[in-house]
Amino acid sequence: MDPEELTAVSEPVRADLPPTTRMGAVHLTVADLDRSIAYYETQIGLQVHAREDGRARLGTGGEDLLVLTEEPGAKPADGHSGLFHFALLVPERIDLARWLAHAARDRVALTGLSDHFVSEALYLRDPDHHGIEIYADRPRELWEGQVGLRLTTEPLDTNDLLATLEDPGSESFDGLAAGTVMGHVHLCVADVGRTVDYYRDVVGFGLMAQLGDQAAFLSAGGYHHHLGGNTWQSAGRPYAPEGYARLTQMTIVLPDEASLDALAARVGGREVRDPSGIPIALTTG
Repeated sequence: MDPEELTAVSEPVRADLPPTTRMGAVHLTVADLDRSIAYYETQIGLQVHAREDGRARLGTGGEDLLVLTEEPGAKPADGHSGLFHFALLVPERIDLARWLAHAARDRVALTGLSDHFVSEALYLRDPDHHGIEIYADRPRELWEGQVGLRLTTEPLDTNDLLATLEDPGSESFDGLAAGTVMGHVHLCVADVGRTVDYYRDVVGFGLMAQLGDQAAFLSAGGYHHHLGGNTWQSAGRPYAPEGYARLTQMTIVLPDEASLDALAARVGGREVRDPSGIPIALTTG
C-alpha cells in the first residue's frame, strides 16, 4: 500500500507546549548550491535572502524558511532517518492554485497531489531528493478536534482548485506568496513509538493521530500537525552521516523566552537531537 494513502486513526490529544508554538527554518545540506538556488527560485518560487560562505538563506521576504549549505558531492539520504519533507504553508487557497498553474505551465515535476481533508497539498523533490510539500489549509472549523478521524489521503481535485483562478493558463506567478510559513516538518524516523514518547511526553506536542508503528502526527494548539514522523523507509535506520544531503536542523519556535527556557530544561538545551539523531534547535519568534 502506498503510505500516502493510509488513513489516520484517532488518538487522545495531549499538549504542554504553548498553543502558538510553530515550526521555523529547515536547514539542509546540498551537493551544489548554485543548482539548488536555481531550483528553489525558479521552480518553487522562493527568494534568496542572503548568501555567503557556501550557505544561502531563502524565504518569501520575511523570516528565513530554508537554509542551504553546500557539501560538494553529497548523496541523497534515502533510507536514513532525517527529512521526509518540509511543508510550506501558503496563506490562501488561491495562492496554492497560482502555484499549481505555474507548475503546469512551466513543467515543474511533481511527485504527488493529495487531498488530506484538513489541507490540499502538492509534493515535489529537489535535485538532492529532499522532499517538499506546498499546501493550503482548509478552514479550521471543518477539522478542529477531529484530526484523528479526518486526516486522510485522497486524490486532489485539481480542476476545482484551479477554478479559483480566472485563467490558469495566463495567471502570473512572481513566486510563493508573501506570508508563506513553515507549516510542518515530516521526518523519517527509526522508531515511531520512541518518536511519540519524545515529542509528546518530553517536548510537549499533542498527539493528533497515529498509524500504528508506521507514522504519527503531533502538534501544538490543536493544529492538524506541526510534526510528522514515519518509518516507511527508515525503520531502525540511523541519522544520515556526513557525505549525504541531509536535514541538519529543524527549528521549533516558541512564543517567548519563558516557554523557551522551560522546553530547553525538559530536553537538555537549546540545540538537541531526537531519538533518531535528528538535530533540533529551539528559538523564539
